Formats: sequence, structure tokens, C-alpha cells
Amino acid sequence: MKWCHVPVAGHPVLGVADASGSIELLRLVPSEQDTWMLQPCSRLALEKQCLALSLDWSTGKAGRASDQPLKIISSDSKGQLHLLKISEAGPGLQAVVTWQAHQFEAWVAAFNYWQTEVVYSACLLASGGGFHFHAGGDDGLLKGWDTRMPDAATFSSRRHSMGVCSVQSSPHRDHVLATGSYDEHVLLWDTRSLRRPLADVPVQGGVWRLKWHPFQRDLLLAACMHGGFTIINYQTAAEEEQEAVSLSYPLSNSLVYGIDWSWLYFCRLPQTQPSFPGSDPEARTADQDPTLKAAEPSPAPSSECLANSDGVRGTTHQNGSQPSAEDKDGRLPTSGIKICDCDQDLEAADFDISLLATCSFYNHVLHLWKWENI
Repeated sequence: MKWCHVPVAGHPVLGVADASGSIELLRLVPSEQDTWMLQPCSRLALEKQCLALSLDWSTGKAGRASDQPLKIISSDSKGQLHLLKISEAGPGLQAVVTWQAHQFEAWVAAFNYWQTEVVYSACLLASGGGFHFHAGGDDGLLKGWDTRMPDAATFSSRRHSMGVCSVQSSPHRDHVLATGSYDEHVLLWDTRSLRRPLADVPVQGGVWRLKWHPFQRDLLLAACMHGGFTIINYQTAAEEEQEAVSLSYPLSNSLVYGIDWSWLYFCRLPQTQPSFPGSDPEARTADQDPTLKAAEPSPAPSSECLANSDGVRGTTHQNGSQPSAEDKDGRLPTSGIKICDCDQDLEAADFDISLLATCSFYNHVLHLWKWENI
């Protein structure tokens, strides 16, 4: 599932690729008593007897030209890619072109957000409840395509030694692409020269998902399965002058499959302001709301668990220690901070503090984290 990055016909729209081989659009609409609901508005079957395995919207970077059509790229279990166009008035789905991209399951497809005629795809073979990688055929290949001439790939790479699970074009830099694989490596590419990666960052675990930070152009978040999650700094990786991994955070007895940054951000209030201004009733200071916590400054990047799916609160330390007594009630001493979601607050935003979420297999836990890049 992926949200469209811009409103469609005035509504937020969610795209869903499902196991029946269909792409469905659902729009978020107001319901009764100040609640919201997802309303199905369009559905398109990609192919008979296949699974829809991925989708991506063409609007990954900020801003979109008025004449630029809204598109979705999707992949399926037959190795095909499907380019769809969105009629925004409905909204509705319309098939544009389908082509055979891989011999086996096309596990992921993604746009180049800066050149939306260009898409990338990757393949691995799923069989018998597990994933098998073969030397022959198209298994594990990363490919690039021009959707205007999809008969042949514009490039093909086997630099990853196992199947590629995630492909993410940077929304901040127009020539940067990130790929993650079961081979426990994140590769960073310059799309102007794809013969060899710009940087190779080893991580502790197979890379299932990659997400660029919505505001900080250098930060890349990776879900590393048994290796927990990792935060990579693109600039240090590209310069090769120092360690590119800003944080590696293992989670015991779990496989981290889902991960994402929050688009909410922290703002520091003026020191002379005695209380939170009434102009924004939705934003709350950490003092006013015990569910918001700020850790004491530390000499290195840290990650603090705010809550998990069981409602258990407290700080999860990298050394595995239990929350201290003052942590358990969720009231670390802090003041002068609020969480914002309005563009007018961006100038006051403290981007050294970020919220992110992870979900993990085996232990069935959703975690919300606050990360301080100190």
C-alpha cells in the first residue's frame, strides 16, 4: 500500500496492490462525528491468475507540473510491469502499457521521480514458501526501462548477489537511486552512470524496505529483517570518508519488514513564550502531553522507543537494558518542544529529531521511535 504524494480530486488517495492481481484506489473522506473512512473508488485487474506484488506513484518528489499525468507502475508474479494512468476526476484507473520485464516474479517496480518515463524493476523467484536464487535466468536482476519504448531494458545489473527487494529514487537529488537486497547490502547509484554503484553500504540483515527521509536529503532508512533497522547517510557514503551508517539498531527475536519516516516534525518554542500558543490546538508540547518524550542529549545518534503495539512505554536502549524508573511513566523532563505538521512551521523545525515507525514479524510488534541525530 502507498499513499499518493499529492491530493487527487481534493482527497488523499491510497493505492493498494493485492493478491487477487488487482490495483485498487481508496480515497480518504470525512465520515460522521469527526471521523474518516477509506472509500473504494476504482479497481483494475492487472492479469488473470497473478499476484500484484508492488506499486509506486509517479509523484515522489515535491511539486508536479500541471501537465504531468498522474501514473502508477505495478509489478506482478508473472514478471510483468504495468503502467497505469489516473483519471483524477473520478479518480479512475486506466491501463497504458504492459510488458514482460522478467522471467520470474517482478518483486518491485519504482519510478525515477525526476524522469517519470523511466522506471526500475527487480526480480527474485518465490517458490515453496521460501525464496530461491538461481545463477541463470533473470533472478536478482535490477533493470531500468523507458516506458515509451518498453521492448528492451535500458540497463540491466547483477551487482547485487541476491534478489533485490526495494528500489527507491531520491525525492531530493535528481540522479540518486537506492537499492536493497537479501545480500545485506544497500547500493547507491548515480542514474547517469549505472555501470557501477556510487557506494556500497553493508548492513546486518537482508534489506526488505528503503525509505528516504521526507525533509533531510541525506538520510535513508532501511528495514533489515533480522538485523533490525539502519539509518544511512548518503553524503558520507558517497564521499567514502567515514562510516556511512548513522545508526544500526537490532531488534531481538524479530524480523523488521515494514519501516517509514513520519512527516510530522519537532519545533522548538521561543524561550520567552510562557505557554503553548492557542493558534494551533493540535500541536502539543512534551510537558502538556506525556506521550511525547525527548531524551537527554547524548554524544552519539540515539534511538528511543516511544511506544509499541501493546501500549508499553519507555526507552529501549541499544544495550538492551530496561527502562529506568523515570522513563516508565513517559515523563522525561523536557520543555519547549511541539510536534507540527504545517508548512509554515518548517523554518522553525528541528530536523535533528525525527519520528519513525517499524513493524516486525514473529513478535507482532509495531514500534514508534524518536531518533536524535546529535
